[in-house]
Amino acid sequence: MEENTLWSIQEIARLAGTTSRTLRHYEQVGLLQPSSVGHNGYRYYDQAALVRLQRILLLRGLGLGLPVIAEVLDRQQEPAQALRHHLGLLRQEQDRLSRQIQAVENTVEQLKGGGRLMAQEMFDGFDHTQYKEEVEQRWGAKAYADSDAWWRGLGRDGQQTWKERQEALSAAWVSGAERGLEPAGAEAQDLAARHDAWLSGIPGTPGYPNGASAEYLLGLAEMYVADERFAAHYGGQSGAEFVRDTLRVYVERRDS
Repeated sequence: MEENTLWSIQEIARLAGTTSRTLRHYEQVGLLQPSSVGHNGYRYYDQAALVRLQRILLLRGLGLGLPVIAEVLDRQQEPAQALRHHLGLLRQEQDRLSRQIQAVENTVEQLKGGGRLMAQEMFDGFDHTQYKEEVEQRWGAKAYADSDAWWRGLGRDGQQTWKERQEALSAAWVSGAERGLEPAGAEAQDLAARHDAWLSGIPGTPGYPNGASAEYLLGLAEMYVADERFAAHYGGQSGAEFVRDTLRVYVERRDS
């Protein structure tokens, strides 16, 4: 890859597994600028832009919102050093997934053969503390310790109840989008309030326990739209946009 090579926005979208629309959105919010723009308006990206995009996508994979990603990129100016840090996190995730796969395969084999299930083997790799370093870096060690203690204190039944609450909220968002609710309407705003309460009910999150911070809510809202994996959680692109628009109105009204 030569330093003076340029790639079109369509080429980069295809190579990165994203869309031209997403790349333009990154440009609009000041996260990723094209290296040059042709007289016809076509956008082109050089090697440095590709490295920055790789870092953006890695941070998105960790669940960070766009405003937070911008802060991280500004703080970590040396790309190679930052990518080495990301590489370590990816290897940790690779190891965790490998252990999960092995645990599930063992369970399937034991169930097929009528063998005895070993609890300590079944849950190998199912460790919610995998993002400990990222959480502590962003919000501090106390934030992580508080949320970790809260999650463990829930117990298996409490954790299942919390997951069911999350699933019910997601289903309500999807239903609202499908019914064409207005983001500023009362029913949609009730959903936003539920979303706020759900997020701010977790010790260690920004705004706990009095309501998620505006930065946190709006950052998540943008992530839902920009990342197709999260958009699918809300019924697709249009559903994610409904959530984002509703949360924007909610934050504006709540904080005015």
